[in-house]
Amino acid sequence: MAHFAKLGDNNIVEQVIVVNNDVATTEELGVNFCKSLYGQDTIWKKTSYNTNAGVHRLGGTPFRKNFAGIGMTYDEVRDAFIPIQPFNSWILNENTCIWEAPINYPDDGKPYNWNEENQTWDLIE
Repeated sequence: MAHFAKLGDNNIVEQVIVVNNDVATTEELGVNFCKSLYGQDTIWKKTSYNTNAGVHRLGGTPFRKNFAGIGMTYDEVRDAFIPIQPFNSWILNENTCIWEAPINYPDDGKPYNWNEENQTWDLIE
């Protein structure tokens, strides 16, 4: 099955729908099908269910960096779906189009929450 993301103002994803592969044999045909259902003025981009952080989980070719989700942004320059920035201090990784904390998550197997005020990972107790 093919997935298509409907874009709204500022290229924010408003909806993601599934289209049968028999209909969406190309992105253009899939977009045309979506427009026939939702109106010719709608903007649609194909997205890959199997792509996350620039990696295709089944070993295929990654597509648009991340599977689109409601609230995400489609970046035309990067040709990528970018998640909502979780904290102001987090930095977009240009290779994965995933937001990363300014310091690495501790690698000790314990659970932590990000503390934006202190810019630290706080142990969950």
